[in-house]
Amino acid sequence: MTASAATATRTRTGGPRDDGPKVLEHIAGWALVLVIAMLVTQLGLL
Repeated sequence: MTASAATATRTRTGGPRDDGPKVLEHIAGWALVLVIAMLVTQLGLL
C-alpha cells in the first residue's frame, strides 16, 4: 500500500479541512487580534 492510498482510506474525524478558505481564516484571525488589542487598550492593561 502506498502512502497516497493509505491517506485516501482514512476516515474523517471532524477536524479542520485542508482545502478551506485560507483567506477568510486569515482575515478572521487578524480581526480577533485587533479586537483583543482594542479591549486591552480600553481596559488600560497596556
